[in-house]
Amino acid sequence: MSYLAATLHTLGVTVADTIRRRLIGGERGSVTIEQVLWAVALIAIVGIVVVAIKSYVTSEAAKIT
Repeated sequence: MSYLAATLHTLGVTVADTIRRRLIGGERGSVTIEQVLWAVALIAIVGIVVVAIKSYVTSEAAKIT
């Protein structure tokens, strides 16, 4: 009985692994996508900081005159 359970378990793991590879495509390209997402996030953060500094400088310059 345990032989049958082990065989069915092995078959289930093999089928699940095969389906995962076909649907997801394995791990190929995941590092590249992660790097692109980090780059986009950093660009957005830098853009927010630039806008904040620009608005502060503009408001302070308006107080001078």
